[in-house]
Amino acid sequence: MFFLAADAAETASTIKKFDPFDIMMLVFTIVLLIGLVRLWKARSKKNLFAIAFTAVSTLVFLFADYVMIFKVWLA
Repeated sequence: MFFLAADAAETASTIKKFDPFDIMMLVFTIVLLIGLVRLWKARSKKNLFAIAFTAVSTLVFLFADYVMIFKVWLA
């Protein structure tokens, strides 16, 4: 019985739900969103490659943030 309790305590202590890097991921996602909006609202000739690259990067980071928040933090 003692071994089961020790194993459960060890497993619970090694699960790390929050990492300071998570904040950097969220901030970088916000920066990407701001950049995408600024590229999209440009008055002069639009750089379509930059818009597409930023859109794909934003989607990747939004998916990573979704997984980080709903599958790790709230699990």
